[in-house]
Amino acid sequence: MSQEILGFAQFTLIGVDAQKFLQGQVTLHVERLAENLTRYTAICDLKGRIHFGLWLTKINPEHFEIVTTQDQAEEFAKHIKKFGAFSKMKLEETGQVYPTVQDGTTTFSAETTDLDAWQVQAIQNGQAYIDQAIEHVFQPQELRLHQREGVHYDKGCYLGQEVIARLWFKAKPKAWLHVIQGTGAVPVEAEQLHKSVQVVNSAAFENGYVALVVARPDALAELDVRVLDLPEYLNGDVARPQ
Repeated sequence: MSQEILGFAQFTLIGVDAQKFLQGQVTLHVERLAENLTRYTAICDLKGRIHFGLWLTKINPEHFEIVTTQDQAEEFAKHIKKFGAFSKMKLEETGQVYPTVQDGTTTFSAETTDLDAWQVQAIQNGQAYIDQAIEHVFQPQELRLHQREGVHYDKGCYLGQEVIARLWFKAKPKAWLHVIQGTGAVPVEAEQLHKSVQVVNSAAFENGYVALVVARPDALAELDVRVLDLPEYLNGDVARPQ
């Protein structure tokens, strides 16, 4: 995604039912989320694939701040208003915000930042994010979202939970998140570089590109790319420990 169309929208969700509602929507355990701590999480579809990516901050159990990519903002708002129609809470869009990477994770403020630089840093740090181009494509475990504390497998029901839990407890993804560096044109999101390598996010870098891809390790070896190290906490096996 180019800088011209990349943007981020911030929302507040306020009301006595806010925490209960989110607990039944997102993949992380909202009740256990510490206050004033931001985590990247997801709302999935019934097939267990990520529909919306969210940076979620709990100010208190009745007040949450949520950031989505700008191109998902309108659809996200409609989703919340549809599923939360009978909940005592109110969603409001508060304006555009800008990202920076601090201590390996993304934070937002009202101060304008260099979006190209953010994209490169986010990719190098394994901070995969969902925008409109890759809705309904990837499962949370494929993106290592559980290793970012964005998925918890010991919480109650939420959208797509049955499929996501089955993959975790009874199987293992065939492909999962890696960061690569290549030469030539920057591949677009969702592009297949190989039948078992699909682009998540990408950015121009050093006369070529860096990209996060969901890939089988053996397939990466067949490409003319350099596989970079992810941060240590994202470098482990994506499967459930036995």
